[in-house]
Amino acid sequence: MIFLTFAGAMGYKYIEGWTFFESLYMTVITLATVGFREVRDLSPPGQMFTIFLIVVGGSFAVYTAGAVVQFIIEGKIRSILGRKKLEKSIKKLKNHTLVCGYGRMGSIICNFFLAKNLPFVVIEQNEDFIHAMDSQKILNIQGDATDEEILEKAKLKEAKSLIAALGTDTQNVFLILTARQLNPDIFIIGRCSYESAKKKLYAAGADLVESPYEIGAARMAMRIERPYVTDFLDSALTVDNKNIEIEEIPVEEGCYLQDLSLKDSNIRQDYNLMVISIRKHTGETVFNPPFDSVIQAGDTLILIGEDIILDSFRQRVLPKSSLK
Repeated sequence: MIFLTFAGAMGYKYIEGWTFFESLYMTVITLATVGFREVRDLSPPGQMFTIFLIVVGGSFAVYTAGAVVQFIIEGKIRSILGRKKLEKSIKKLKNHTLVCGYGRMGSIICNFFLAKNLPFVVIEQNEDFIHAMDSQKILNIQGDATDEEILEKAKLKEAKSLIAALGTDTQNVFLILTARQLNPDIFIIGRCSYESAKKKLYAAGADLVESPYEIGAARMAMRIERPYVTDFLDSALTVDNKNIEIEEIPVEEGCYLQDLSLKDSNIRQDYNLMVISIRKHTGETVFNPPFDSVIQAGDTLILIGEDIILDSFRQRVLPKSSLK
């Protein structure tokens, strides 16, 4: 626009012989189409130049205005459509996890769920975090996680678990109370910052309470006392590891493993997987189970092995509905 204005002023200066200020004034009122009278009468060449300036300048102004409007409207529409798509995806969720709070702890949890392709939805108030999740295509709802309407919007009643990772212990206590009232059967994990808050979180209805400070301190101590054990556990449990994993596989009614002994199941021979523990349907945990241990419906196998083989074994054992 600056170049067009300067070129117009120089055109009037050389064609009509006006001063630079008169030429600049004529160019501005022509491009702005304000309808003021000409500085002086125009000669035929000056009239032709004015026509050219109106056509070029007007076209440029219309194009620029259209581009700006298009940018604003398309950006808004894209945002609205993206939010509508998220809401439709959230409405389809079942057996998912609600992550309440996308702070330091919540973001790590979400990255783990993304790597494992697990269904989840995040409830967060901070708009900056909402934009970050939108860029990662993470299902999210902006709002107060302690609000019943927000929890229902996140399909709390259809969810299988909830992680309370809000900023304070007080918020987490209130969240757990509300969630337990809306869905008595949901499995709830609460984060606590202080030891004194653990009892309150359990009393509010949490099934499990974790303190990141206690876990971090315990891991630091283990690295001093048992560094190789810690390295092995990190290798087996970290999201970045693509070789060895520890996995739990539930044995449901009708599974081919039902009523078979570990020896007859051929898990070790066919899949090269180690069964390090069996969580029995009675609640008992059998570590390093003997070869004659019988696998029953309702048991959960704790296995270790290569991730690709574990995926193959999981697809054979679990029903298609569970895999989805």
